Amino acid sequence: MGTQKPRAAVAADPILEQLTEADYLAIYRHMRMAREFENRIIKLYRQGKIVGGVYTGTGNEATSVGSAFALGKEDILLPLHRDIGAHLVRGQTARRLMCQYMGRRNGLTRGRDGNMHNGDHSLGIFAMVSHLGTMIPVAAGAALGGRLLGKDLVSMNYIGDGGTSIGDFHEGLNFAAVMNLPMILIIENNQYAYSTPTHQQYACADLVDRARGYGIPGVMVDGNDVLEVYAVASQAVERARAGKGPTLIESKSMRMRGHSEHDDHFYVPKDLLTDWEKKDPIRRFEKVLKEKGYIREGKLEEMGKKVLDELEEAVRFAEKSDFPEPHEAAEGVYAD
Repeated sequence: MGTQKPRAAVAADPILEQLTEADYLAIYRHMRMAREFENRIIKLYRQGKIVGGVYTGTGNEATSVGSAFALGKEDILLPLHRDIGAHLVRGQTARRLMCQYMGRRNGLTRGRDGNMHNGDHSLGIFAMVSHLGTMIPVAAGAALGGRLLGKDLVSMNYIGDGGTSIGDFHEGLNFAAVMNLPMILIIENNQYAYSTPTHQQYACADLVDRARGYGIPGVMVDGNDVLEVYAVASQAVERARAGKGPTLIESKSMRMRGHSEHDDHFYVPKDLLTDWEKKDPIRRFEKVLKEKGYIREGKLEEMGKKVLDELEEAVRFAEKSDFPEPHEAAEGVYAD
């Protein structure tokens, strides 16, 4: 088992040749919706309409959307707090997510939480746990459970660069490797674990090099190239479904905002952010769409307006929705 360094996702890639024009436009819309949704909740947070933390995936949209787009309907997704794009790909709506953030009764946690600690089993989404690394054993368990039930499913989980330093990363990934489970773990390497840069987190050249120690394949991708992410994730899904076990993917990108909206990320060099702004995943994909002739004059603006209109409607819907009653806090907490 070896580590594969970046592979270019080119037009001749047989995996990409299977994508239709509608697929390309759907990928773009999910990325655009993820970006604009988070821009909108930032404004609501600053207006005092959202309490708690607001964690965004600005600049990471290619990773969340490209990877989730490779999954099948019966597969299990275990996203983290910067993976709103993955939620959208699986069919989650802006309405329900907005109600979730605004603590409404018809949100995904029925008003018990106000940010990304949510899932939807009807869409195959398992809710994230605050201690992020603990999701890796859960992802392994989902893959094992699917096997025991005779289901042909794959589980996909994410971890940040900082989360690779905790014990759950080793224990969960080692268990998945030993049991040859159909699981994919994606390291979202966005350069900083809160304020700690990667060079202070690990001594290996690349985190994906650790895959060799578990006896599984490791692939590094350009986290700002949605097609490359999709192609590599699709290969990993196909491999897992064929009974060949887990894959570790390292997606290199950049966290373009603070750890959360209360953090002004003063510790990140401004020239580093400027360099990564030039690699914006949405702008890069727009260029691809134009080259393929999928986006004509005025189409981007039209799609952008539809996204913003949908978000404004979602905000209005959430603001008109009821907050939960106090007694509801004790309902549905325990299984029967």
